[in-house]
Amino acid sequence: QVQLVESGGGLVQPGGSLRLSCAASGIIFGLNTMGWYRQTPGKERELVARITGGGSSDYSNSVKGRFTVSRDNAKNTVYLQMNSLKPEDTAVYYCNAHLELGTLIKQDSWGQGTQVTVSS
Repeated sequence: QVQLVESGGGLVQPGGSLRLSCAASGIIFGLNTMGWYRQTPGKERELVARITGGGSSDYSNSVKGRFTVSRDNAKNTVYLQMNSLKPEDTAVYYCNAHLELGTLIKQDSWGQGTQVTVSS
């Protein structure tokens, strides 16, 4: 069974930092692109950052230069280091695993989310 478990969220002051972790099981981790998404009430879920099995990453323009996504394939874990946090970063952050094998297989798995609140 696929499981994605996020951790590391919490309350932080503007300008502070948090590191989110997502531990994956039930997938072939190295074949999956791992992503971080976030969602606030009344808004669509948006991509924050993602990283391929080979380590290639990309970011939303709103977090570029402040957030860093990384992965440890030996631990089946993906991380999101968040620096210089702003109140606008407040959201529930979700971990995503995406698998594509040619055109035959496309599948996504999601974690339950972890709350990040940036406030003084």
